[in-house]
Amino acid sequence: MPKFLIIQTAFIGDVALATAIIEKLHAFFPGDQIDFLLRKGNEGLLQQHRYITNLLVWDKKNQKTINLLKMIIKVRKEQYTHVINVHRFATSGLITLFSGAGYKAGFDKNPFSFCYNKKVTHIISEPYSEQPVHEVQRNHQLVADITDETFAMPQLYPSQTDDASVNQYKDAPYICIAPSSVWFTKQFPVEKWVDLADRLPADHRIYILGAPGDAAAGDVILNKTAHKHVINLCGKLSFLQSAALMQGAAMNYTNDSGPLHFASAMNAPVTAVFCSTVPAFGFGPLRANGRVVEIKERLYCRPCGLHGHKACPEGHFRCALEITNDQLLWWV
Repeated sequence: MPKFLIIQTAFIGDVALATAIIEKLHAFFPGDQIDFLLRKGNEGLLQQHRYITNLLVWDKKNQKTINLLKMIIKVRKEQYTHVINVHRFATSGLITLFSGAGYKAGFDKNPFSFCYNKKVTHIISEPYSEQPVHEVQRNHQLVADITDETFAMPQLYPSQTDDASVNQYKDAPYICIAPSSVWFTKQFPVEKWVDLADRLPADHRIYILGAPGDAAAGDVILNKTAHKHVINLCGKLSFLQSAALMQGAAMNYTNDSGPLHFASAMNAPVTAVFCSTVPAFGFGPLRANGRVVEIKERLYCRPCGLHGHKACPEGHFRCALEITNDQLLWWV
């Protein structure tokens, strides 16, 4: 009987997109065990997932090497038949190498890809490709030979408790803004968010979403906007509570960041602002109710990297500053 382990120890948005593999495996192996290995801090996103049997949580920040060895031993004891490694870096490759699984799938960029039975070429599309490959499509190739060629959509499963905890915010029309990102050059400037909030419908509430570390940016928007109905919820909601709130929004505004993929997983409307990165890298909205907003001009310096930078390498940050809020108001 198959016993699956999916490994994705990258950022929270990558985990959200990797849930598409869970959906696909469950569709083809509905009675079989599917476990998921992720980094400590991200486990809250999948705690309610109806198709996951066990979550394996690796603490990468404290005693990383010791905890890696413990995880390798734990995975090997589980005797998985299939290990699907979505992560492209060495640590996850080591876990896969020593897993003992008869079927190991992963991307060729992993240093330990020599141990894979199924090795997939990891392709990032050209910046302005007309038919870019989405991350979900890339990931699907890891299981296409044991399922079929059609990729599944990612899916999150907030609990009834999660839904109930945000119902208090749903008694009037509302809009969500997730203003932050791990990378500075992937963040729409806070002054732009303030201007956008000023122009959003006065009869809608605005909820600012993010982690505890994003609360300061949320306070800037709250204190500077002329909009009368803004609430800063940064650090006050879990991942799944945020996803549940986003599902009922008239619009969700995000950067090229994790909340964008929450919206895709919840089939929620989303307007995603792409500053230094481009959608062709494979991280744009997946649903028909998603829209990308970016600078209209093809700048010589954009994209400046796959993930972004702590500051604009050219010093002008035109890719963000020259996006107009008229572009973001397309739906109003």
